[in-house]
Amino acid sequence: MTMDAQERLIDMQGLGPVTAAWLEQIGILCPAQLRAAEPFDVYARLKARIPGVNILALYAIIGAIEGRHWQDIKRERRADIVLRLDQLGLAPR
Repeated sequence: MTMDAQERLIDMQGLGPVTAAWLEQIGILCPAQLRAAEPFDVYARLKARIPGVNILALYAIIGAIEGRHWQDIKRERRADIVLRLDQLGLAPR
């Protein structure tokens, strides 16, 4: 896969260097790969591999995919996201 040098995860809105590094650890290396992925699957992979990953990472992933700030995602969709995580057995305790 050829990756445009200008396409970097860190450049996506709401993704900081830590989250970008986590995504790279699970094989998501560029924005196109993240946009093509299902956010809840990405979050499940992160949770399984990286200690300390929490729901804020999911808000950031969804925000990055949608080009929105993670706090907007949290404020507007928290209940729906937590319900989905509960259905997947990944809800915060």
